[in-house]
Amino acid sequence: MREEAQRPDAEDAMANLIARWRERRKQILPPVGRPNLRVVSGEPSGAPPTPQYPEVLLQAAVVVFGDRTNEGQLIREVAIPWFEIIRQLERDLEFMFKIPPRKLEEIIAGAYERAGFPEVILTPRSGDRGRDVIATKPGIGSIRIVDQVKAYKRSHRVTADEVRSVLGVLQVDRNVSKGVITTTSQFAPGILQDEDLKAFVPYRLELKDGSQLVQWLKTLLPGTEGK
Repeated sequence: MREEAQRPDAEDAMANLIARWRERRKQILPPVGRPNLRVVSGEPSGAPPTPQYPEVLLQAAVVVFGDRTNEGQLIREVAIPWFEIIRQLERDLEFMFKIPPRKLEEIIAGAYERAGFPEVILTPRSGDRGRDVIATKPGIGSIRIVDQVKAYKRSHRVTADEVRSVLGVLQVDRNVSKGVITTTSQFAPGILQDEDLKAFVPYRLELKDGSQLVQWLKTLLPGTEGK
């Protein structure tokens, strides 16, 4: 479902979420009658930290789940915070490294739904057999993609052995058309010169690094489809 088709109440809910966060920030002041209360970065000493915008977005649901299958849970559509997170990534690429691994998997699953895949499955946290997201287009010219999502720090590069493991997934699951590794970081130098790997790229194996990921996500925002 595209953003322009989202229900007004969903938009209001997101607006209210941000408004509540801003209001809470205004209210965090030293209590009256306790002038010696130490305040650090605007927070009363001993109080739980208040989420900073845009980190507050990461506490909101980014996808709407559908039915469960034997492989995981279907993604029905993306939620309003999904769009806000992508727009934040446009403004600040470093925000990508603050996204928790499971949340990143949900964002990627939502991206496949936005890209027009009628069946997108987010696999369980464990026992996924090397598949974090499964995206399928049935019918004539059918395609089935498995995506292994790696939420790594900038300095943690994806190794050749990790890439080879995806080829193992392709061998076990013969119905898979293509394997994808999506990472927030980069791939180790020389991977595409590896004779065992480059024969599979790009038709059976796709390597998507952090900058390519953000570029892809940006094309899925309203008004940018197909660009």
